[in-house]
Amino acid sequence: MTKQKTTDKLIEKAKERGQSALSEHDSKQLLAKYGVPVTPEKLVQTVDEAIAAAADLGYPVVLKACGPEIAHKTERNLVAVGLKSDLELREAFKGIETRLNDDPREGMLVQPMVKGERELVIGLIRDPQFGPCVMFGLGGIFTEILKDTSFRVAPITDDDAIQMMDEIRAHDILGPVRNMAPADKGKLGAALVGLGRIGVELDDVAEIDVNPLIISADGEPVAVDALVVLNKEG
Repeated sequence: MTKQKTTDKLIEKAKERGQSALSEHDSKQLLAKYGVPVTPEKLVQTVDEAIAAAADLGYPVVLKACGPEIAHKTERNLVAVGLKSDLELREAFKGIETRLNDDPREGMLVQPMVKGERELVIGLIRDPQFGPCVMFGLGGIFTEILKDTSFRVAPITDDDAIQMMDEIRAHDILGPVRNMAPADKGKLGAALVGLGRIGVELDDVAEIDVNPLIISADGEPVAVDALVVLNKEG
């Protein structure tokens, strides 16, 4: 029996526009549908809209350039963190616009500043031999250096997700650390299971990278950055 092809409206629109990836905003919208907890955010076009968004979300906020082809945002100084006032937000908005030049973009993202010292990475890859595989590990700027990760072939179960968390060398980071609550493994597990579902259900998705996924002081996981890469074919 031929497998029925499934897709998502966000992906359909992106492929119609010839995109090779979803923007950060669209990536998070897709992930949220599959149980990945993402930071609340607003996509804005003007500085006045950004200020209104910050008023709704509450200072301090993060401001980011947003577009499917905008990569290496931090290295290009297209992210401003810890903005505490309308004035700081206006200055950051103007600066990012200047550095963007004529880069195509969807707008700017305004997000609340998520506090948390524990950073994880979760994702999806398509292995030539095994197919879609879910990844979990230690995140942040040292992800590629430490390579403390665990993998499972999708689809995965709740038990698989718990085993993945236990397998990384830094698994103690998920427990109570320095007066911080233990990570909510139920929500983390649901996020990993959701990534596995994407790998099985959405052939148009080639790769997913969620880094960092921050564990807040009260143990809540939240994805503050995400990228969904699309298959070139199909």
